[in-house]
Amino acid sequence: MDAELINSQEYELARSQLGANFTRILGYFREDGIKSVAEVEIAMRERNSAAMVRPAHTLKGESRQFGSIALGNLAERIEMTARRCVEHRTGPEELAEDVAALRSCFTRTLEELERNDVGLGPVVALRKPAGGFGRKMAPSLSGLTRG
Repeated sequence: MDAELINSQEYELARSQLGANFTRILGYFREDGIKSVAEVEIAMRERNSAAMVRPAHTLKGESRQFGSIALGNLAERIEMTARRCVEHRTGPEELAEDVAALRSCFTRTLEELERNDVGLGPVVALRKPAGGFGRKMAPSLSGLTRG
């Protein structure tokens, strides 16, 4: 296990505590993480510090549940800086590098977690939004379905 990404002791603790639910919860982490990363990127494009706080907070907590050190720390840095930006009424420009690194860190973390959990299957490639990070995009509702 890549110690830079995952603390193996915390990972094994989560695995033993969650037992048979581990794979299901890891699947939720994948789904929630994909959404959270996209929401943070959209908020950055829109220069909306407040919109970064909740998805970064969610990603921080869920990643740390599996012992993900790097992703948890990166998400926490984004969350706390975004909170400070909201308090000071400033834009999140100082977060550009962290937000740009978030997708890659999430993907590498997910690959490492899924490599150690044979029940979940391979990592689904994460697509960047069509406009790419940093470009203004018109909102699109295509592909949305009712759940």
